Amino acid sequence: MAPAADAPAGDGETACASVVYIGESTSVGLLDPAYLPRPATRLPAQLARVGVEDLDADVLGARSIVERWHDEPNAQDAVEARRDAGVEACWVIAMGTNDAANLAVGGVYSAPERIDRLLAAIGDQPVLWLTVRSLRSSGPYADAHMAAFDADLEAACERHPNLRLYDWRSEVRTEWFVADGVHFTSHGYRQRARRIARALSAAYPSGAEPAAGCVVGGAA
Repeated sequence: MAPAADAPAGDGETACASVVYIGESTSVGLLDPAYLPRPATRLPAQLARVGVEDLDADVLGARSIVERWHDEPNAQDAVEARRDAGVEACWVIAMGTNDAANLAVGGVYSAPERIDRLLAAIGDQPVLWLTVRSLRSSGPYADAHMAAFDADLEAACERHPNLRLYDWRSEVRTEWFVADGVHFTSHGYRQRARRIARALSAAYPSGAEPAAGCVVGGAA
């Protein structure tokens, strides 16, 4: 995957007036006042800054694409419910951390199968998918498993022309992680929200064609 420093980053508005955001626990802090007390720093305000008028954020901890945590909807359920309701939007997908860990302990579906199931449910609508990273060196959440999932995401761009990747893996800094090596500090979430917005405007810029390549950046 091309480093984020070499990937185009947005400077203006996005063509995506409506966005559905599907995420797991690494996205909770983007919306939670406990992490981001100032509303202007949270994801809805950052997306509004680049022209998003309507945001449907569906974020649940412990979520994966196919496995279910207790009776909560997985990511595929969340997407299919909106598809069945006729939703038309750009999609921001922040999934993969739990999927990579589930695969490491014997998850049934491969990473390409997981990715394709979610994208099949979305259809041909624009998708921006965040790459993943951890600081762990062992166990299910080891970064080697995250990197493998990211490689499968990049390969999926060949099968899905409506897919773009925001390379969070290359931009996130070690000091933005909390002690568990998976989730982020308040400063990390401020950066994540701002950079997601910039990446969306790079992937799907207003008044222009979608980014020519698979990978976009979000750095200023």
